[in-house]
Amino acid sequence: MKGFMLSICLLMGYSSFAQADSELISPKEAATLTAEKKAVIVDVREDSEWNEGHIAGAIHIPLAQLESHLAELQQYKNSDVITQCKSGKRSLKALEILKSAGFSKVQSMDGGIMAWSKDGLSTQQQN
Repeated sequence: MKGFMLSICLLMGYSSFAQADSELISPKEAATLTAEKKAVIVDVREDSEWNEGHIAGAIHIPLAQLESHLAELQQYKNSDVITQCKSGKRSLKALEILKSAGFSKVQSMDGGIMAWSKDGLSTQQQN
């Protein structure tokens, strides 16, 4: 019985790990999806971070304001949405907020804008 319970616990732990892993997307995968108009990026960084450089076409809603701006994203509720921040921590929180609000296809960009830039992908400055 102990072995059976251990197996169940391991399977449950593995499935949540696999699920968490499937919620991440690499910057290059995100760039491809957005270039092909198959996904939208929601940048949840603060205004000053956004102004320093952002991904062209991204929607900017700081994390602290995300819940109060969900109506602006309703058109993407059943579309692929990629959350993005500086390093990937806030975007995971944004992912949870969107999933709780019924968004079905949400992923977080692994490593955020730092990984995006490290991969040589371009950003634009706020004019």
